[in-house]
Amino acid sequence: MHNFSLLLLLLGLFEYASGEEGFCSAPSSESKSRPLYWKVDNPTLSPIHLQDLPGFTRSVYKSDHALITPESQVYSPLPDWINTAAAYLITPEMGSHFVMYLAKLKENSRSSLPPHDVERLIFVLQGGVTLTTGTGNSHILKVDSYAYLPPNFEHSIESDAPATIVVFERRYAPLQNHIFELRKLLPTSLAYDFNIHIMDFQPGEFLNVKEVHYNQHGLLLLEGQGIYRLGDSWYPVQAGDVIWMAPFVPQWYGALGKTRSRYLLYKDVNRSPL
Repeated sequence: MHNFSLLLLLLGLFEYASGEEGFCSAPSSESKSRPLYWKVDNPTLSPIHLQDLPGFTRSVYKSDHALITPESQVYSPLPDWINTAAAYLITPEMGSHFVMYLAKLKENSRSSLPPHDVERLIFVLQGGVTLTTGTGNSHILKVDSYAYLPPNFEHSIESDAPATIVVFERRYAPLQNHIFELRKLLPTSLAYDFNIHIMDFQPGEFLNVKEVHYNQHGLLLLEGQGIYRLGDSWYPVQAGDVIWMAPFVPQWYGALGKTRSRYLLYKDVNRSPL
C-alpha cells in the first residue's frame, strides 16, 4: 500500500496567499460585473448566434481527437451526487484513459466519492464549494482554486448555492517506492501520474512547438479564442470548448482576438507507455 501523505492541494493561479498545512487561498479575480470565466457558459459561436443554421454544431469526433463545444454538451443527473448535473466531455469510450466532466452544483448539493483507486482533481469555474475531508476539516474553494484528492481519500464537495466545477478523474497507476509529498503545486515527482497546466497566451502568441507525443491531453478553454490544429484539421475555438487529444496526434495552438487566451490542460506523466 502507498502512504498517501498528501491529502489535498488548494491554490489560485500565479498569486498565492500562504496558509496552514500547505493550503492556499485563491486570489479574488472575479470582476465586479461578471465572473472571471463567464464566457465558458456564454459562448459567442454557439447556435443561439447562428439561428439561421438549424442543426449546426462545431463539435467534431475523430479517432485521434475530439472537439466538444458548448452547444452539444448534454447534462444529466450525476450518479450518487445530490442536486448535481454533469456533462461528461472526455471518457474512455472515445479512447482516453481518464474522465473529464463539468459538474453544475445546485443549492444543497453534495458529491460522492470516485470509484476505488481513482484519483480526482477539481477546478472551480463559477461560484464556490466547500471541500470537507474525512477528518472533518473544511476548506472553501472559490473561482480559480483547485484541489487534488489522492485515490481512496475520504472527502465531500458541497455547495449551498449554484456553482460549476470541472472534474478530472483517472485510475491511479502506482509505482513502488514512491509516495506523495505535500506541496503547493502538483509536483513533478514520479509518484504523480498526471499533471494539470494553466496555459496563457496574449493575442498573437502561439505554441512554439508543433507537438507530437505519446501523452494524452484533455483541455478546457477558459478565456479567449484562437485556432487549434489537431491532425490535419484546423478548428476555431473559444472559451467553453473542450478538446481531447489522443497520443501522437499533431497539435498546435495560436491565440486570436483582442484579449488573452487561457486554458486548463490535463497531461498524463511519469509512466512508461508499455
